[in-house]
Amino acid sequence: MLKQFYREVKFAFLENKLAIYLSLIILILSLISGYIFESYFSSYLQPAVDDLTQKVETGVVQLTFKDIFLNNIAIIFQMFIYGILFCLSVFLLAYNGFFVGYYVAIQDDFFRVVLMLLPHGIFELTSCFLACSSGLVLFNFLFNFFKSYLIVDLSLTDSFHDNSIKLKQAVLIFFISVILMIIAGFVEVYLTVPIARFVLGFFS
Repeated sequence: MLKQFYREVKFAFLENKLAIYLSLIILILSLISGYIFESYFSSYLQPAVDDLTQKVETGVVQLTFKDIFLNNIAIIFQMFIYGILFCLSVFLLAYNGFFVGYYVAIQDDFFRVVLMLLPHGIFELTSCFLACSSGLVLFNFLFNFFKSYLIVDLSLTDSFHDNSIKLKQAVLIFFISVILMIIAGFVEVYLTVPIARFVLGFFS
């Protein structure tokens, strides 16, 4: 059963590699842009940074596994569902990339902030661009479903049957995204700070 699941996941990734590569490129470009054009994004993103900082300091947002996990799951779920409208998944991914890039740019100690983001960020950012990819695949399913029904003139049942593989692949990719986000939340809460302190102590 696990082998079958692995084969289906592998096929889903191979079949939709264009959506995955596109999402990865968008994430990388937005991260770089947020960092390089920090002054340009300041008026847009600084209020969001200040709001998040205030919520953490006042305890509205707590850095527990539960809170971090629920917040991050909500983000990637939005990326998946927004695939219904195609571009919204991309915009949400890009916004998160701009935000992270900007956040790193405004910190005084680049090395320290990277250490505080990298351990869990590897899993979190991978989860994000896969969630966006799953949203794009979901859009592909809906587009072909309605195309088959409205233009090719198939029945609703036949249209769904002919295109259901894309829906399944979208769900599989999103499932992997969720798994990675669970790992990211665990690493962020329990491992990121100890790892960062160890590395900083090694170089101090």
